[in-house]
Amino acid sequence: LVFMVGMELEQNEKGEKVLPLDGVLTLGMGVLCTLAYWAPVAMENKFLVSNVIAWALAMVSLGAISLGSFQTGAILLAGLFCYDIFWVFGSDVMMTVATKVEAPVKFIYPAPPSDTPRAYPFSVLGLGDVVIPGLFVRFASKIDEALQPQNLSYFSVATAAYAVGLLTCFGVNEITHAGQPALLYLDPSLVGSALACAVANDQLEEVWNFREAEEEAGKEE
Repeated sequence: LVFMVGMELEQNEKGEKVLPLDGVLTLGMGVLCTLAYWAPVAMENKFLVSNVIAWALAMVSLGAISLGSFQTGAILLAGLFCYDIFWVFGSDVMMTVATKVEAPVKFIYPAPPSDTPRAYPFSVLGLGDVVIPGLFVRFASKIDEALQPQNLSYFSVATAAYAVGLLTCFGVNEITHAGQPALLYLDPSLVGSALACAVANDQLEEVWNFREAEEEAGKEE
């Protein structure tokens, strides 16, 4: 069903409502992925299927949720910044969920070869580490559309900031061989780069007080 969210019926020549062809194909993909995921096969042999389902969940979330305002996004990222740090460094809850719970709520890929034995054969990126920052990156595109910056694109800067933050997280993870809270690196990178971009465009006040059009935000709720 995740693959069909937002699909609308089309009318044929007789005026009858029918499922669109792309919707039928998407439904078929969803059924096949679900069957493949629940097949009695080791996760090492079907991790790509898990990632496809996780990707579908992420895309649906990004299309359905709006931050509403820049300040809301900054506060949300600040709160989750503290939340992620506490639950990763202050307890083993996050690591337990990441390595013990097998569900398509994370992106997994085989860990690179290492001399250090690994208790879990995958490197993990939680779905929240994609969706939450992704909402902020998507919101940056709305700022671009509304403010028409002359120097730097907020969306391009946010995309680059996400990539830098994620690569930094992966690098620290490989060096320390310890799980890292991705939002520790992503959130400051995103908010800081957005504010720096606003200064470069001489739009700091406009960005800080930016609110998405109410009618557009209402459609996505």
